[in-house]
Amino acid sequence: MEQITLQPYPLERCHQFWKSYIADPDMMDGSYKYDFNWVERYYHSKVAEKKRVYFAICLENTVIGEIQLKAIDSEKKCATISIQLTNNSFKNRGFGTEAERKMIAYGFEQLHLQTIYADCLHRNQRSRHILEKLGFQHLRDDEEFCYFVLNK
Repeated sequence: MEQITLQPYPLERCHQFWKSYIADPDMMDGSYKYDFNWVERYYHSKVAEKKRVYFAICLENTVIGEIQLKAIDSEKKCATISIQLTNNSFKNRGFGTEAERKMIAYGFEQLHLQTIYADCLHRNQRSRHILEKLGFQHLRDDEEFCYFVLNK
């Protein structure tokens, strides 16, 4: 049963995401406090970048996350998937898994990718579990990250 939609990610939705964001210790050290100017810079430096495709993850009209394909390489037909949910109230409910499934389908069907990469911090076991559940294969580890690949 579909619960979420991937919607365009204009600046207004980006602000909505970051206003609701609560730092997850599995993803970042320290805390986060909404800063209008930081979000403006973030949006224009990342979301508007040509080698990225961003979507808002929406539950009805509420932005509950952001998802992207980044480092898109049209020649090699590959990209890297990345996702963040606003806070723990939206985790462990299948929203992230559903969003990643939709983004993978978008990458393979709309962008004609052949390979999608992913990474997660070693301490982020939830992310690792989801990647493996979606069929990603473990490639390697370094000191901080685990790296994965999914081929079409």
